[in-house]
Amino acid sequence: MADLPIAAITRIAKANGAERVSKDAAEALVKVAEDYIGQVAKEANKLAAHAGRKTIKAEDIEMALEN
Repeated sequence: MADLPIAAITRIAKANGAERVSKDAAEALVKVAEDYIGQVAKEANKLAAHAGRKTIKAEDIEMALEN
């Protein structure tokens, strides 16, 4: 089961030009988004740990996205 709501992903797709989004397309977008978020969070966690912190900060996310 996905953690991100399909309705929110559908709204994002429509806000970015999609006229209609099928259920299977929305589910695929949810999977891709969750995988991407997981990768960024994993890298940000490494950066936070390197800085001696357990808490991920916005700066960790920004640095993770630069890599």
